Amino acid sequence: MITSILGSFGGTVHAQTEGPAEPINQQEFVECKVRLEQRAVEAGVSPGTASEVMAQAELLDRVIELDRRQPEFTTTFADYLNRRVNEARVSKGREMLAEHRELLERVTEETGVPAPYLVAFWGLETNFGSYFGKMSVPSALTTLACDPRRSNFFTQQLIAALRIIDEGAIPADQMEGSWAGAMGHVQFMPTVFLQHAVDADGDGRRDLWNSLPDAMMSAGKFLQSMGWDGDYRWGREVLLPDGFDYSLADGRRLPLDQWRKLGITDAFGKALARADIKAKLVVPAGHRGPAFLVYDNFRVIMGWNRSEFYAIAVGHLADRVAGAGKLQNPPPEDAPALSRSNIMELQQALSDRGYDTGNPDGILGPATRSAIRKFQAASGMVADGYPGQAVLARLNVSTGN
Repeated sequence: MITSILGSFGGTVHAQTEGPAEPINQQEFVECKVRLEQRAVEAGVSPGTASEVMAQAELLDRVIELDRRQPEFTTTFADYLNRRVNEARVSKGREMLAEHRELLERVTEETGVPAPYLVAFWGLETNFGSYFGKMSVPSALTTLACDPRRSNFFTQQLIAALRIIDEGAIPADQMEGSWAGAMGHVQFMPTVFLQHAVDADGDGRRDLWNSLPDAMMSAGKFLQSMGWDGDYRWGREVLLPDGFDYSLADGRRLPLDQWRKLGITDAFGKALARADIKAKLVVPAGHRGPAFLVYDNFRVIMGWNRSEFYAIAVGHLADRVAGAGKLQNPPPEDAPALSRSNIMELQQALSDRGYDTGNPDGILGPATRSAIRKFQAASGMVADGYPGQAVLARLNVSTGN
């Protein structure tokens, strides 16, 4: 999903909580719709469109439920990657690459984004156009705009959606998408649609639902706008030498030649290229899992969805679609899936031992990973900053509840 408002799988803005979390009732919703209609007209939406669409918008309790729901357990990297980059999706991706080669090559020529990446985004977002979401986008966005929790953000999205209807891109009753308003083949949020969607098939409409040329070119243009560099790939799987200092996997970007001097090779043990490019080391499953050196295009992918898991999945799926094989070091499948309460217990245990994690919040952020790394180093463990079974056992942190 474009614009990762959910911290989820697939949508560049993190919408923050703006007010109390009490859901609204039907009367409040009706009154809110009147205010939203006025705001839309003031923002340039035609009175006819604003009146007609807002009159039809319904309060969707299911949308509120989904917005409130926080995942109880974290997803392990193995589970995330294996669900999204599997043999069926790779095979379908290669089929789509061949079937739409002429279109994809045109997009590459105009934007610099190679075809396998376009296919990878398409595959992860809507499984190659097989599922766009079934929610009424006007109703979903009106519901979220009227709900106090993130009203400002979703009001902007609703007004953008009304402008899309106003321009004739799609009728209101056909504007369907995810519960949070992501739409079409590549799941653009309305504000992203307005900025980056294009009419690539020349029919006079920017149609991301029914026109694959419009959708693929729009995706390419969006990635291009964020700085996609067509001369380089997203990154690559690498091998780390024995005794490697995992504190270097803290987000720092070093020249590729410096990583080479530290003993890092490609996934097959061959020397890294002497390219004039900086890279960041990512170890999403700790020292037992795969390691990746990622380049600037990885940052661009995270502009689409701010999740390292997602960005690795896009890059790996693109590689597979292009003909590459599986990871040489697949992620371990026995890694613990931690609940927020487990993570808070971990944070408290670290803090009690003098390793600062900030306020326990149940989120594995940089401060918590740094604290884990320091605890591991002091305990004679591999200091990879990953909360594996050994760390949890040493800190007496329970799992699975």
